[in-house]
Amino acid sequence: MFQKKFMNYEKVKRWIISGSILVLGIALKAILLFLDVFPFNADEAIVALMARHILRGEMPIFFYGQAYMGSLDAFLVAGMFRIFGEQVWGIRLVQIILYSFTILTGFWIGNLIFKSFRAAIITALLMAIPPVNTTLYTTVSLGGYGEALLIGNLILLSTFFLLKSIITQNPPGKNENSIKIRFEKSFPSGFHKEKMNLPLNRLFLALLWGFFIGFGLWANGLTLVYSLAAVAAVGVDLIKQKDFRFLITVAVVSLWGFLLGSLPWWIYAMDHGVGGLIGELLGEAVAVEREPYAIRSFNHLIYFFLFGMPAAIGLRPPWDIQWLGLPLIPFVLFVWGKILWSWFKNGKKTGYEHILSGVMAVFTAGFVFTSFGVDPSGRYFLPLWVIFSLIGGKILDGWIMNQPRSFALVGLIVLFNLWGNMQCALKNPPGITTQFYAPARVDMRAMPELIEFLENQGETRGYSNYWVAYPLAFLTEENIIFTPRFPYHPDLRYAQRDDRYPLYTQWVEESDKVALITSHNPALDEILRQLLLDKGIDWDEERIGDFLIYYNLSAPIRIGDFEKYFIQ
Repeated sequence: MFQKKFMNYEKVKRWIISGSILVLGIALKAILLFLDVFPFNADEAIVALMARHILRGEMPIFFYGQAYMGSLDAFLVAGMFRIFGEQVWGIRLVQIILYSFTILTGFWIGNLIFKSFRAAIITALLMAIPPVNTTLYTTVSLGGYGEALLIGNLILLSTFFLLKSIITQNPPGKNENSIKIRFEKSFPSGFHKEKMNLPLNRLFLALLWGFFIGFGLWANGLTLVYSLAAVAAVGVDLIKQKDFRFLITVAVVSLWGFLLGSLPWWIYAMDHGVGGLIGELLGEAVAVEREPYAIRSFNHLIYFFLFGMPAAIGLRPPWDIQWLGLPLIPFVLFVWGKILWSWFKNGKKTGYEHILSGVMAVFTAGFVFTSFGVDPSGRYFLPLWVIFSLIGGKILDGWIMNQPRSFALVGLIVLFNLWGNMQCALKNPPGITTQFYAPARVDMRAMPELIEFLENQGETRGYSNYWVAYPLAFLTEENIIFTPRFPYHPDLRYAQRDDRYPLYTQWVEESDKVALITSHNPALDEILRQLLLDKGIDWDEERIGDFLIYYNLSAPIRIGDFEKYFIQ
């Protein structure tokens, strides 16, 4: 009786501890949202606009203009909008819920792989109070990064259970819950006539595993860093079984799950071709480098260590080169260096632990050898913090077991992360922003005044840049539409990709009255003023915060009038 009560007490205590950590993580985000330090930018506005359009009956498969991120985030936000109305905070609430489940699944993974409640708790704590890079991209939506982390954890969990079922598989016929699988046409002659008994739960695990991998492919290509490591691990273990029929069965069932999970991806591919989708997954959209491939890859390797890793572990914010928590940096670097050294030098890892190393290896290779390596700002490094949290949980747990005072090292990392978050929050502008490119960093605090001005002047149509047009459209319920046909680069480079929703352009081109809005671009302002003078058009100007508005134009201008001045 006493033992039973003690076990119940321990279970309750563990629930309280893990629940408190989750609340701590939610509280951090809630405080930062209350301080209003996350600017509402164009990428997030597109998610919001997609959600609104979904509620009106549209069914987008991918993020507008980017076919490597599915519309899952927009559908989730649409559900939130349906319940609470179309508010910016609803977008952030979706991200908070997603990341809460990412913390919980991270705790679960740590407990399963390392068989240690303390390791799992440390993992959850590191994830709950993460570096500012992780805080940013799991609070503000860019279209699917929060989903990628959660799906990645689900891939790891399903891989764990599938591998466990493979290793412990029963001889055929000894499982009372088995079902008979008959292969009629899929295998070599004579093979299809044999019957094979496989446990139902094992087939379901294979189906679920394939589904998560396929679902992740559609939701966000970043999940490939988990998928490729998981497929390699499962493939090796299946081959070790030396049971060809079992291997083929798992492969076929997993493939069906994959096709089911990635169904939207294939529907889009049938209409637009597979080549473009594969190109998106390999980073063609950001392929702006012109150096030879070997030099590009070498540069990416430098970016990885010089910029990406410091953002991933919180030494700098993803949008700037500045030190965070400077007095603690030497100590934090020493701790993380020792953690990673202890992890990699251990030659007795379990198969499950090797998968975590595999995720890091796939991520590093993907960053170095694809065009995504041109962007070391931090968003692509999100999976590394999940893996580092798991590794940190394992190694720190071992140190604490030998020397309880080592728990202070957990506190050091958490304090450092918290310091970095608050240091960035207290510097607003820019706040905690997704804008790592300074010319595109528009202070959105003046947006309400801009909207009021445009409404008072009757300027509801016009031309602007990407970072102004879409927040303006969402916040005015699409009553004020400015199409993003102006460049935001000071050298006047413009990409047609900025025009994510061509219907807006059509509305503006058909309007008899247009205004112009620029931000941080003197070269563009000079061209526009000269263009208006050359065409004999009168206008007025008004500056509101970072926004410069050309309004009361005596005649409209069109895209054909100004696009010849831009670098395409």
